[in-house]
Amino acid sequence: MASKLAAAKIAAWSGVRAVIAGASRPGVLAAALNGEPGAGTFIRPHDRKLPARKLWIAFAVAASGTVVVDDGAKRALTERNTSLLPAGVVSVTGTFDAEDAVEIATADGAVFAKGLVRHSSVQLALLAGRQTSELPSETPREVVHRDDLVVLP
Repeated sequence: MASKLAAAKIAAWSGVRAVIAGASRPGVLAAALNGEPGAGTFIRPHDRKLPARKLWIAFAVAASGTVVVDDGAKRALTERNTSLLPAGVVSVTGTFDAEDAVEIATADGAVFAKGLVRHSSVQLALLAGRQTSELPSETPREVVHRDDLVVLP
């Protein structure tokens, strides 16, 4: 059942309606196509479709760690579609390299986003909380660029 739910979630984020139904039931396909009550569980597509790259980040790549952010960073990511900067990072858990996928969570552990990180866990732990102007010139400014970030429902 977990794989069916995962596939339905991917379909919904792709803008496609999905149905989970019992294949052994006579007429189930026609009932599902007609939207008949009791035909199965209907999953409506999201209003916002994710492009293929973001679907891959959200559902196909396993997270190697977690980046905990403050409330201001969460608001910037969820409301203004910005990149995650070191100033908003509170802590890092897990071991990861640059370009690995990480979950992004609040201090209470609620995961609200996932993305490809531009720093290793060791580097990011040293950069956490620092302003962009304090970073060495060769250091990437973003922890997770907005193009590599997916805000989860």
